[in-house]
Amino acid sequence: MRRRLALLLALLVTCGLLAAQRLVPQAPPAEPPPGEGEPTREPAPTPAPPTGPLVSTPATISVAGRDVAGSVLIAPSGPLFSLPPLAPLLGGELRQGPGGAGWVLRTGDVETVLGTGSAIATVGRSIVQLPQPVVGGDAGPWVPLELLRRSFGEALHWEIAWDAANRRLVATAQERRVVSVEWSLVHMQGLTTLVLQCPEAPRINIAERGQRVEVTMLGDQVAQPARPPEVVDPLVQALRFADDKILLDVAPGAVVEHYQQQDPYRLVFDVYQRVAAAPGTPTPAAPQRPTIVIDPGHGGVETGAIGPAGTQEKELTLLLAQGLARELAQRLPVDVELTRDEDAELPLDTRAAIANQHRAKLFISIHLNSSVGTGATGAETYFLSLEASDARAAAAARAENAMPPAAPGAAAEAQPASSVAGLDLILWDLAQSQHLSESQRFASLVQEELNTALGLRNRGVKQAPFRVLMGAAMPAVLVELGFLSNPDEEKRLLTVEYRKQLVDALVRAVSRYQAQGRPEAPDAQAAIR
Repeated sequence: MRRRLALLLALLVTCGLLAAQRLVPQAPPAEPPPGEGEPTREPAPTPAPPTGPLVSTPATISVAGRDVAGSVLIAPSGPLFSLPPLAPLLGGELRQGPGGAGWVLRTGDVETVLGTGSAIATVGRSIVQLPQPVVGGDAGPWVPLELLRRSFGEALHWEIAWDAANRRLVATAQERRVVSVEWSLVHMQGLTTLVLQCPEAPRINIAERGQRVEVTMLGDQVAQPARPPEVVDPLVQALRFADDKILLDVAPGAVVEHYQQQDPYRLVFDVYQRVAAAPGTPTPAAPQRPTIVIDPGHGGVETGAIGPAGTQEKELTLLLAQGLARELAQRLPVDVELTRDEDAELPLDTRAAIANQHRAKLFISIHLNSSVGTGATGAETYFLSLEASDARAAAAARAENAMPPAAPGAAAEAQPASSVAGLDLILWDLAQSQHLSESQRFASLVQEELNTALGLRNRGVKQAPFRVLMGAAMPAVLVELGFLSNPDEEKRLLTVEYRKQLVDALVRAVSRYQAQGRPEAPDAQAAIR
């Protein structure tokens, strides 16, 4: 871990970036609900599905100067286009998601995940808010123009425009850009890091072919760098810039991991040699199905929040986690593990360690919220950050991080001062920053499904230093599924039907996340992409 920190600091100095930059952009604070002692504003309206039947009308689809007959739905918020016939014309491939949930559109190496009735889609690793929801049809989904531009436009370089007067959808090839690239290379303690910096995010595809890594500019051209690459490094043998490619040759047996950072855009490669196992050491078999670890919050003497009727948070989180585990195992091709399956006390650090032991692909910690008043309602989803996104998120983290009272006569466990904001978390945040972007993406899907399916008040996706999420070597979120301090929500949470609705929303979020998938580095818990 010290090696990783030293390398990152050296890299920041090399790039002139020692100004404190967050590796994951802070999510904007959600508006606090009324009645909780904070100012309120009118929330932004959420696009609603069109009311009444929509009738398709003839339209012309023009792709690279070739006209074909098509159709369009004219909705109040704009036109909707049938995706199944458009996808092959523009070079894409459309299929249904796992278990028939939603749709997956592949454009080059980018996958777009969308669902009927939802105004949220994921394009690559980005969450996209659409101007109106996707509409289902017998032959497949109808999508707004914005989705066509974000998927086919960004991945396959089409300029897409709608001529409303002539009912004509026009797709033309984008002009080729010349992308300038600055490079820097650092080797320290067995790890080489190469940074490629561009003035704006390029359209790229990355492929590993033996000892070579090819970065291909999709529709663009690479400008020769002002400083020619002269590489003298034990792990990186050559670096070349040629037309639309950047070629990286590495030493035999070297492992290459890569990830991207923004503001400014940087493509970062970490190159290292895998340490060989001692002779006779058995190699564990890789799991055939991804594992998801679900953590029921609290347990044992740590009751968590207590509702007006005396309901304890630890009891409901266990019921919700058990229900989620059953549904995931039945409906998706995954293995599921619980951090606890009974009313037992479990240290916060142990919960993430269990997920790491199982080499989990997702870690979901389930909790219920509490407020001083009884009027607070809604769901919140968190992912890890050194700094809380707002005061309420900071307070929630302090409450969840609080240690349970020691048993009579037991020696208190020594805790370093300010352990949550101490060096351990700083190291984790730097070394595991690639997981935070995935956690943010999954958290957004969870929040959107809860809001859409249950009509819950959108309290937003937030960041906070939750100790239970620290050290999890995979995307990890903590979801507060309601306010136990609200007597109405307490009553709903005690019903099997309402808990089933919450579980179903979480299953849909996992399905959408899984449908897109995320590539992995060889023998690494999580790829840096």
